[in-house]
Amino acid sequence: MASLNTQSRKHARTQQIRPLAGSLLALAIGFGAATAHADDALPKLPSKTPLKVGFAQTESNNPWRLAETRSFKDVAAKCGWQIVMTDANGSNSKQVSDIQSMIAQHVDLLVFPPREEKPLAPVVLQAKKAGIPVILVDRDVDQSVAKAGRDYITFIGSDFIDQGHRAADWLVKATGGKAKIIELEGTTGASAANDRKKGFDEIIAKNPGMTIIASQSGDFARDKGRQVMETLLQAHPDVTAVYAHNDEMALGAIAAIKAAGKQPGKDIQIVTIDGTKGGMDAIAAGELGASVQSSPFFGPLACDVAQRYAKGEKIPTWVKVSDRFYDKSNVQQSMQYGY
Repeated sequence: MASLNTQSRKHARTQQIRPLAGSLLALAIGFGAATAHADDALPKLPSKTPLKVGFAQTESNNPWRLAETRSFKDVAAKCGWQIVMTDANGSNSKQVSDIQSMIAQHVDLLVFPPREEKPLAPVVLQAKKAGIPVILVDRDVDQSVAKAGRDYITFIGSDFIDQGHRAADWLVKATGGKAKIIELEGTTGASAANDRKKGFDEIIAKNPGMTIIASQSGDFARDKGRQVMETLLQAHPDVTAVYAHNDEMALGAIAAIKAAGKQPGKDIQIVTIDGTKGGMDAIAAGELGASVQSSPFFGPLACDVAQRYAKGEKIPTWVKVSDRFYDKSNVQQSMQYGY
């Protein structure tokens, strides 16, 4: 690849200096097309051990993120990786800066969950330009800027729209098709939040007795979810159901509902996504109705994808993760899957 690009630059300089005859122009056009195709090719992954891998985490303020980071730490030695880890502390700009630093360190592979779709897309292109392959996990980037299979290897993650569908289907059945719903959204601009909202709202729109009376971001955080729920409860005391985009916000909502003198699980039905230990405990206690699992264990999957990619295997642009579903019917026997 490097040899081809070097030849291309030399050829381009030559053509700027010399007049082009018809035959040479045709040759240049053909060579230019080949170069454009080569530029579209994904960077190679070196076959060496250890492989220097950069993992840029979004934040570490909840069990889901901690479990995700731990899965990469646990798999590193088995996979032959030397991992460089960073934590963006909930900042898009810091995550971009962290990744740019890894690019400057010439890591062999970049793996990260983009905090938001749009701000993190350009840095994927920067990595590609530097010859560093990228695997995205958990969240994706804006496909109009950076495209899977062209600019990065693949996206490993759940079907967030389907998660929203499953949460809505459960809530429709649990409420008999009649509910006034508060929706606690995840981080604004994150692919998980966008798609979980889209999937849920699609199903609710098909059920005339179900109404979303308020929808606001709780930033995937427990305390923020509690604060938002407290405010929305005062504005909408007639609420009968809550859909939270993750367990942490659901647990915050449960605290707010209790503080308001109402019973979660009875006065207000709650459905969420993640499948954390805290969420599963709340289901067992009868306070949370159901949780769609969203697995954080991407380390082994990323290792497998990287190894297959290094061998030259064709990787699908989306490596879809299968998710369990927890409610009172199966939560006790599923506790080992909590984190």
